[in-house]
Amino acid sequence: MNATTADPRTESLGRQMLNKVPEVTAYFWIIKVLCTTVGETAADYLNETLGFGLYNTTYFMAAALAVVLVFQFRARRYVPGIYWLAVVLISIFGTLISDNLVDNYGVALQTTTIAFTIILAAVFATWYASERTLSIHTIVTTRREAFYWLAVLFTFALGTSAGDLFAEQLGLGYFVSLLIFAGMIGAVALAHFRFGMNAVLAFWIAYILTRPLGASIGDLMSQKTKHGGFGLGTTLTSAVFLGTILALVIYLSRTRVDETPPQEVADAEARIGGRLAPALDQASG
Repeated sequence: MNATTADPRTESLGRQMLNKVPEVTAYFWIIKVLCTTVGETAADYLNETLGFGLYNTTYFMAAALAVVLVFQFRARRYVPGIYWLAVVLISIFGTLISDNLVDNYGVALQTTTIAFTIILAAVFATWYASERTLSIHTIVTTRREAFYWLAVLFTFALGTSAGDLFAEQLGLGYFVSLLIFAGMIGAVALAHFRFGMNAVLAFWIAYILTRPLGASIGDLMSQKTKHGGFGLGTTLTSAVFLGTILALVIYLSRTRVDETPPQEVADAEARIGGRLAPALDQASG
């Protein structure tokens, strides 16, 4: 079977469970950065402003995330409201994992950054060994979706540690860190569009880097001026970004401009070996 001839059985089964994540559009990257910013500021808001403390905040967010992921896994297609709520919550939870290790257990940021890098690499290796692809265009089985969300979780945890390492421990500050991570994302985009860097590799590198980029934006806006920020506070910063995310998600829910057409799922599967049909056949049987 070649890339231009889709297996009818693959296409039919693909329609039963459409791709569970959005297409990578400008909307995707905008909302992703907004979510990472909220992950940083909302965690600080619950932990410090409301005085929940790291442990209580972590337990609360873990429970909320678990509930939303149940709805996400039960859905048969990409639903913008559920998907992006899960991203917001997993962003906050990933931040809290890193903060707990550093603040409550005294683990150095260098150590957490290295540890999360190793864990994420192991997730990607296991995912690829199982599915022979890391593409987000064919998240159409429960197993692939589980790998996807596990990878997303550790990209947030890694991004939090790396961002704090640059901005705080290395003393570069939020604005300089923002420029560094924005420049790194720009370099990845150039490598992909100009020099043919693998699309899947470029996507995941950029996905990881948007976490410290968003955290730097959040800290820059929310932290006091004496700490190098704009002094807007975590409440206002979180509210502004959450409101923007909500507006964009409502737009996407109405227009569906970021959904993957079923035929594209079938074509993508054909290019990587046509493994979709047997997997979905087993899941539906």
